[in-house]
Amino acid sequence: MKTIYFDNNATTRVADEVYQAMEPYFRTLYGNPSSMHTFGGQVGIKVREARESVARLLGCDPSEVIFTSCGTESDSSAILGTLSAVPHRRKVITTRVEHPAVLTVCRDLENRGYIVIELSVDKLGRLDLNELEHHLDDDTALVTIMSANNETGVIFPIEQIAEMVAGRGITFHTDAVQVVGKVPLNLAKSRINLLSLSGHKLHAPKGVGVLYVRRGTRIAPFLLGGHQEGGRRAGTENVPGIIGLGKACELALANMEDENTRVKALRDRLETSILKACSDSRINGDTEARLPNTTNISFEFIEGEAILLLLDRFGICASSGSACTSGSLEPSHVLRAMGVPFTAAHGSIRFSLSRYNTQDEVDFTIDKMPQIITRLRELSPFVQGAAAAAGR
Repeated sequence: MKTIYFDNNATTRVADEVYQAMEPYFRTLYGNPSSMHTFGGQVGIKVREARESVARLLGCDPSEVIFTSCGTESDSSAILGTLSAVPHRRKVITTRVEHPAVLTVCRDLENRGYIVIELSVDKLGRLDLNELEHHLDDDTALVTIMSANNETGVIFPIEQIAEMVAGRGITFHTDAVQVVGKVPLNLAKSRINLLSLSGHKLHAPKGVGVLYVRRGTRIAPFLLGGHQEGGRRAGTENVPGIIGLGKACELALANMEDENTRVKALRDRLETSILKACSDSRINGDTEARLPNTTNISFEFIEGEAILLLLDRFGICASSGSACTSGSLEPSHVLRAMGVPFTAAHGSIRFSLSRYNTQDEVDFTIDKMPQIITRLRELSPFVQGAAAAAGR
């Protein structure tokens, strides 16, 4: 059975070109890039070239690119490194809909005596910048707000936020894991101080990421013990991963238009057809300011996990906005923050496409979804209860 993969916001397949670029650095060109000898030095040159490729995608100087192990490390490095650099400031501002890589760190800081403000969102998942403005003060060390939400795809006005924050002399960090490779960036003309990205979200391997640090930004190293990355991130470089990420960034730049035209059209076709064929369904999030590959759809009165299990029987991979924690009956914290009703939040499904998806895959999924939703609603006690209540 063929796999139809619509879970690209979770991880992506490694591009063939990326794999081919990486392969020599496992067994042939395995030297340490920090070594003085030529064998290691030639590897160091390739690491530098990969850094330049990342910088071109981000629109920044290569010296502002720090390689890390993943987006989560980049987020922790940005948050904790900033706080270490400005210890007299004790306030952090974030949002209620951040990825756990940010939200968990911020809530731990709250337990350690920091003031943490979590900004709210409206029913479409949008921020109120007046609320942000209200909380900015001289005690604020950091504002950390994601570029786009991983569950709904809603894009935040990051450049506007960066201008607001910079005007108050506060460091601004954005988790751009879902945006890099899908939305054009030009950090040289931005006021963003710190930006996180993860390789495995743009067809590079798992285990490599980047923290962009704007020149002049005050930040202390998160990992100590070596001179690597200009003394800003210790540890021997993951050379194959870095080479792969560099190649993936080249491909992302070349395929940016495809992401925002063909892939977007496939997403729209999938979304529109499912909404038309399945009653009591709704899109979660702003449909205007949204990633081109992402849709989050709620189906009333049924569980998202049950939908995923039946999709899986057809080889279709998606993800649920429902409980991320095993055994939890709580729906997604993102959908709760948006005020999505429990009957809809529990039945939310995220489809996230990539440039490797085809119209045939979309049409196959469109054909199967109504069958799945109808079958589950026939079994749902919520539907039966609603029908009984309507009959009284």
